[in-house]
Order: sequence, then C-alpha cells, then structure tokens
Amino acid sequence: MDEESVLFQKRLEELAHKSYTNSQYLFTGFLSLAEQDVYHRIERELSYVPVTMYGGTADCERIMLRFGSEELCGWDEPFPIACVEIAPLLEKFGEELSHRDYLGALMNLGIERSTLGDIVMIGKHAYLFCTDKMAPYIIENLSQIRHTHVKCQYAAQIPESVITKLERRSLVVSSERADGIIAKLYNMSRSQSVELFRGKKIFVNGRLNENNSGTLKAGDKISVRGYGKFIFQGIAYETKKGRYCGCLCIESGVHKIVYFNINMVAFALSGQDILHS
Repeated sequence: MDEESVLFQKRLEELAHKSYTNSQYLFTGFLSLAEQDVYHRIERELSYVPVTMYGGTADCERIMLRFGSEELCGWDEPFPIACVEIAPLLEKFGEELSHRDYLGALMNLGIERSTLGDIVMIGKHAYLFCTDKMAPYIIENLSQIRHTHVKCQYAAQIPESVITKLERRSLVVSSERADGIIAKLYNMSRSQSVELFRGKKIFVNGRLNENNSGTLKAGDKISVRGYGKFIFQGIAYETKKGRYCGCLCIESGVHKIVYFNINMVAFALSGQDILHS
C-alpha cells in the first residue's frame, strides 16, 4: 500500500478502537472505492466492533462507515447524511451540466471531497448527498455552475427516479471470466478490458480486483470506473454451441449498474446516470 493508504488504514483502526472502548458511534467521511478497498483488507481485524456502510441510498458508490451499534452504544444514531437538490433558477436557460461541472463548482467552494457523496443527475436537476454539517454551507454558497445560475435546497424526499430500477436485456458470453463479461457488456475488446484491470479500475464487492482471468460468482457486485456497475447473477443456461446465454436487467434509476446472469442474467442500471468522480 502507498503512504496515503497506510495512513487511512491507521485512521480506521483508531476509529474502531475508540468506538469500541467508549461505546460511541463514530463515522468516516464519504469513502472512494480505493478507500473502501483499504477497509475491506482489514475488515476481519476490525470485526470486534460493528460496522455499517451507507451513502444515502442502498446503491450509492461513495459511502460512509459507521462504527458502533445500538447494542454497543445503547441507542441508534442515523448517518449524518443530507440530500441537497440543485436546480437552475430558470429551467429553460439551464445548461446540460456534467458530473465534472457539478463537482468542480463544489470543490471551488473549498469543500473537502470526503464531505461529498454521490451526485445523481436527473435532467437539469442534480441530487447531492453530503454530510449534514456541509449541507447548509452548500445551500447558501453554491449559486452558479458554469454559466447557469442555480438554487439549492434540502430535498424533501429522494425522488422515485433516483431509486434503482431494473429492466432486462440478453447477453451471450463464452465463460464466467471477469474480463470477458466486462468486454461484452461494455462493447470493448478483451485487451481493452484487461487494461482496465491493469489500470486498477475494477472493483468487485468493494475490493480492488487486478485479476482479469478470475471468474465471477453469483451475487458479485462489480464497479468499472468510467463505465458503470453491475451485479452478476450467475449462469442461466448453456447454448447448443457451448456458450452461455442470459439476460441483463438494466437499471433505469441512479447508477449505471448491471445485475446479471451469465448466460447471463444480469441487471444493469441505465436511464439517468449516477455519476461518480
């Protein structure tokens, strides 16, 4: 691990120890996939204290860790997460903004990345998950993104369209190898898929995966940086030519997830993209 990862690991160990010793809830900021990988590497060592993961919805990529439980602490404490809706002041003049546009405007306010979770874009509106302490500052100070003047307010509730929905699709592959499935799913060559593994852009169940020849198991959750996410559901049936045929269920909500069975029945997220940095 690099120096930054080593320091982050020590921070997790300190939080776990303090939570257990003092019987109190402690939270991390929003974690990137790389930081989540650090946690998973030492997850067994920290198993003496209960840990819960959450990012605002069940499918968020950037998540917080909560050390502690009702049994340990004597009460239940919710995650300190707020959802802020960002909308153009004048809808018809609003630009088509990208995830980079939203994130750049937020970072220009001097905000630390760890206080920001996923940004879900729906049309010209965006829903930002952030720490509850940072939400008032964002609402008061974020007034313009590129050339678009915006208004921010607490989201009264998370819209239905932000919640993951699934639709089916079919897919045929030759095996359950991770690189082959990813190549087929995202319409790329096997060599291009292998480069994603070498570039440390593949995460399986929150853990960095650099083994492109490994096989996927039913229930595995895969995140491909820059492309999307999917959940592998296992083999459905084998074709007469010895290949595996199946269907994808594409999610029409937040993230670009894919759940799928090899042959595959997979479920993928489509529709409004949830965008990650």
